[in-house]
Amino acid sequence: MKKIIIASKNPVKIEAVKLGFQKMFPTENFKFEGVAPLSGISDQPMNTKETLFGAKNRVQNAYKFNKAADFWVGIEGGVEEIYNEYEAFAWVVISDNKKEGKARTGTFFIPEKVAALVKTGKELGQADDIVFGLVDSKLDNGAVGILTRNATDRTKYYSEAVVLALIPFLNPELY
Repeated sequence: MKKIIIASKNPVKIEAVKLGFQKMFPTENFKFEGVAPLSGISDQPMNTKETLFGAKNRVQNAYKFNKAADFWVGIEGGVEEIYNEYEAFAWVVISDNKKEGKARTGTFFIPEKVAALVKTGKELGQADDIVFGLVDSKLDNGAVGILTRNATDRTKYYSEAVVLALIPFLNPELY
């Protein structure tokens, strides 16, 4: 049984990693553990470079929690201003301590009321909770679920990027 360390205690991120690994390696057995390492970046990353750096840092810091695992996974959500609007996305980084897989989710633009709160320093999840009258939405369906009326949710949204980040591990002869 392979051990996967997820650099988050957020149940959405843990479930996304489980789904991604199970899709890519359906005959393997895995044990998943969430840990809470620091990202080393701001609470709300404001561009793709900072967001990717945060996911990489989470992987490196998760390794320090448990060096005996087979894989370490970091997921970091971010926003970036493009032509006075904010797009939301996340980066997924996976390491087996020999190679690294990376993938970014699809993107979507957040509403102006939410973006205005993010601009003032609120995290996207906090801004969503304020605008939509919710509590801890980032632990549930997240902005993507709220805005799509759950046509997709945060777990599905992240799990596809986990699948893509696992490509180098499914094709080791190419990477």
